[in-house]
Amino acid sequence: MEAPDSYSKALGLIVHLADGIGVAVLVAGLILAAILALRTWYRTGDGSKAYSVLRRTLGGGILAGLEVLVAGDLIRTVAVDPTMNNVIILGVIVLIRTFLSFSLEIEIEGTLPWKRALTQSGVSVIADAVKKSGE
Repeated sequence: MEAPDSYSKALGLIVHLADGIGVAVLVAGLILAAILALRTWYRTGDGSKAYSVLRRTLGGGILAGLEVLVAGDLIRTVAVDPTMNNVIILGVIVLIRTFLSFSLEIEIEGTLPWKRALTQSGVSVIADAVKKSGE
């Protein structure tokens, strides 16, 4: 009887860690976006370029954070408490987050995802924005 209880506690801790990491990624994305936008504005004096870097970096941070948060939700639903109600709630959460991710990608790239030659993740969008902020 002790094993299932410690198993549940361990999985609960993992889920809390995943949620915390997801929130940390969102906050770090916000801070990084602000720093890169200010750096771009300072180096170039071009407010529109700084705004573009801000949008791309912040959007990439949100995408990366959503990916981690979805992973935490999957662990919570599948491993911790796999009831039908939780599976339905997970489905709704994943649909909402997928729609948000899809919308953000269109906003960041300006084109539909399947029309891009290279698929980018949230992290690669941030890396691209870091490169552009140094130009």
